[in-house]
Amino acid sequence: MIRDAQGHDLSGATAAALTAYEEAVRAFNIVHGDAMALFDAAREAAPAFAMAHLGKAWAFAIANDPQLMRKARLLVEAVRPLWRNEREDAHLAALSHLIEGARAAAVAILDRHLMRYPLDLVAHQGAALTDGFLGRFHRLRDRSARALPFWSKEQTGYATLLAFHGFGLEEAGDYARAEEESRAAAELEPLSFWPHHTVAHVMEMTGRAEDGLGWMTARQPSWSTPGHMNQVHIWWHKALFHLELGQYEAALALYDGPIRATQRPFCLSLTNATALFWRLDLLGCEVGDRRRELAEFWEGHADGRCLVFGDIHAAMAELCSGEETRVERRLSAMHESAASGVEAARLYRTVGIPLVEGLAAFHRGAYDRAVERLLPVRADLSRIGGSHAQRDIADWTLTEAAVRAGRRDVALSLAHERVALRPRSAPNRHFLRRAQEIAG
Repeated sequence: MIRDAQGHDLSGATAAALTAYEEAVRAFNIVHGDAMALFDAAREAAPAFAMAHLGKAWAFAIANDPQLMRKARLLVEAVRPLWRNEREDAHLAALSHLIEGARAAAVAILDRHLMRYPLDLVAHQGAALTDGFLGRFHRLRDRSARALPFWSKEQTGYATLLAFHGFGLEEAGDYARAEEESRAAAELEPLSFWPHHTVAHVMEMTGRAEDGLGWMTARQPSWSTPGHMNQVHIWWHKALFHLELGQYEAALALYDGPIRATQRPFCLSLTNATALFWRLDLLGCEVGDRRRELAEFWEGHADGRCLVFGDIHAAMAELCSGEETRVERRLSAMHESAASGVEAARLYRTVGIPLVEGLAAFHRGAYDRAVERLLPVRADLSRIGGSHAQRDIADWTLTEAAVRAGRRDVALSLAHERVALRPRSAPNRHFLRRAQEIAG
């Protein structure tokens, strides 16, 4: 029986297919290289190779894009008649839930599976990113901690698991350990997305914008090459550091340059430019004709059913572009999801719909209405998924809405909260100064 680099049996594999498969798994895990083409090469060399099909299905499914989820479904169905072992059955079962929108059920299978197969890096990444859009990125810390004692530093893929643990530590608020482990992981696997991403998060959350820009610049040759499939997200983090320092023109230049150039046509990639644009708009930066193309980028990549996080960002793009009719269609689809039996129905009802309605009210200048819709959902924001830094867009909008509505008590409370976390942040000081100017 042919085995992968971590010693797992691979049903249907051939020696000719193994090399492409191993390269595909590495590309998938470190987000560098064309994992799709490599999985395809393995599938073509060995059509009965179950994990080659399942690996590509994971790459499609975790993109959380309706178009790519349909492709994942076809791959899942192609695997059903193939011979599989116990490990591969667990992947198939988890993916079968995921393509139906049942993320929690998928992660439950992977959690149990990884107790038996702690070296399964495809399962680790699938669980991490699926949990991430259940608002549970912090669980990556514990899942990786359970597995790390079974690894050695010499094993292929160790740096990937260490990087996963580092990001889990960051999302759980253990910033010092997260930075230490992620810097170590970056030395072991310089091309990996994860450790560069985690250190950027640490510096964002701890208000170290200058250090963040220094880290980005020093490591840029490793994360900004064409082979990096999610470099757009790291460029987005770099733009956030410029915003924190009040360098708004520099952030806008990144939007015009590498962010727009490196985004890819699927949901999670498109969120980066959209979220940056919305922040710049809130800060009063002149953005001109850039508004018009945002909604076009999103066409077909968020449908009111696949992912609440994606729908919120797509709505921002539609609002920025003046496409209010599209927002109303999106809200209609979200209401249908909220009334259905899908796993995310309650999330659409309690968080997704109020958030989009609040954003729409803000865009129309109905700032009191925006506060009334956005303020109650703050406690549940983590449930939409993404990171602390990504979800902060909702608090930015709420704080600005309170300022523009003249709601001094709300505006001051939110601004003081923000300044307490990052006192040197230019946007936070901007919010506080304007809140203090509201007549009491």
